[in-house]
Amino acid sequence: MRQYLKLHEAYVRELLDGKHGELSAERWAEALAFHETQTRRMQHERLIHLIVTMSVALFFLLALGFVAVHTTLAGLIVMPLLLVLTAAYLLHYFRLENGVQRWYHLANRLAERAGAPGARYDDGRVTPFGDPPPPDNR
Repeated sequence: MRQYLKLHEAYVRELLDGKHGELSAERWAEALAFHETQTRRMQHERLIHLIVTMSVALFFLLALGFVAVHTTLAGLIVMPLLLVLTAAYLLHYFRLENGVQRWYHLANRLAERAGAPGARYDDGRVTPFGDPPPPDNR
């Protein structure tokens, strides 16, 4: 999954840097739609990994509590394994989360190229782009 995240991010950055030629506003909109589809898939993956990470961490805590009350050899073997597994899942989830956050910024840059209204959030600043949407007169 990490490799997929990196490859897609590299592709979008190449598009934005013009390495695949200049695109029309329509093609930028198509690139944005493709990127948003990939982002939704990655968000789903992130949710699944959050659930698994929390479950493994819960099992670790339960094993820790069990070993604290009833010290057994099985408990002493399972507890470090669950601790290592929890740490590995936390690291993987951390990488997924940060990758998706980077993709949000890429989506804003794609939307800007497509001519859509929005804003970029870089270096603690908000940079609006495109025409603002018409006011809602309900």
